[in-house]
Amino acid sequence: MNRPLRTTLGGALIAAMLATVAVAPAQAHPAGRPPAVLALPDGFQPEGIATAGRYAYFGSRATGAIQRVDLVTGRGTTIGAATGTPSLGLKVDRRGRLFVSGGTAGDARVLDTRTGEVLARYQFATAPTFVNDVVLTRDAAYFTDSNRPVLYRLPLGRRGVLPPADAFTTITLTGAYEQVGTGVNLNGIATTPDGRALVVVQSTTGTLYRVDPATGASTVVDVPGHTFTNGDGLLLLGRTLYVVQNRLNQIAVVRLNHAGTAGALTGTITDPNFDVPTTVAKALGRLYLPNARFTTPPTPTTPYTAVAVRAH
Repeated sequence: MNRPLRTTLGGALIAAMLATVAVAPAQAHPAGRPPAVLALPDGFQPEGIATAGRYAYFGSRATGAIQRVDLVTGRGTTIGAATGTPSLGLKVDRRGRLFVSGGTAGDARVLDTRTGEVLARYQFATAPTFVNDVVLTRDAAYFTDSNRPVLYRLPLGRRGVLPPADAFTTITLTGAYEQVGTGVNLNGIATTPDGRALVVVQSTTGTLYRVDPATGASTVVDVPGHTFTNGDGLLLLGRTLYVVQNRLNQIAVVRLNHAGTAGALTGTITDPNFDVPTTVAKALGRLYLPNARFTTPPTPTTPYTAVAVRAH
């Protein structure tokens, strides 16, 4: 029997992106509610989001910089210097460490959320690779690679001790999963409600898969009558799985069984402020999503935002 995987909390432009950025709050909301639309630095090109308390962390797919935003005031600060490589899927653990998926760099970084210091770096693969998203469990971090049919497992020691640079393992997916073409395949990742397996979404086919982390064996998550085209970030809250469908500007809401082998679509969430959202995290009783704006040609002055919606 597999040990339960228990989730923790919680996929070069201009010099101004590297400095502290003060973002004016959106218009006041009834009863002092936090703004529903948050401004990010112009040209930032956000992709991932992670939350801890009243703060959200966003990664730039253009420069790798990390932006911390106070969700109550809307003010933002850059805490992670630009790397020149992407910062995609993000997760924060209860020790205040930010796990960052490195995209085409084929790596992962772990940052101190207070200082932005890089605590560790792990080189998983070389081109072709696209380390896209991450989920944290009690004893490991798991990363997807959109260019390869594999997951990367980063083991965490007692009290969350980070491993040496070469102490990760590569898990090859077997069973039902099949890589399709050269587009984005594996993308978002979460755990099953019982904590014994992982759920991943394949963007090219819109299929959800349940993966045994010990063996890599995969099976299709049976959601009758539904696939999740353009599936991107995943978020599991209880037995509810939120599947961001980026270019469709919506979140599919799926009620899973305990083992995560099957589910039912219970609704979709849309918002007029969505502009190709990619990933999702919960904070302050709401869901927050960065607008990647994939359909808008990026420039150093292109505006970017994040949007808050009510969780169904």
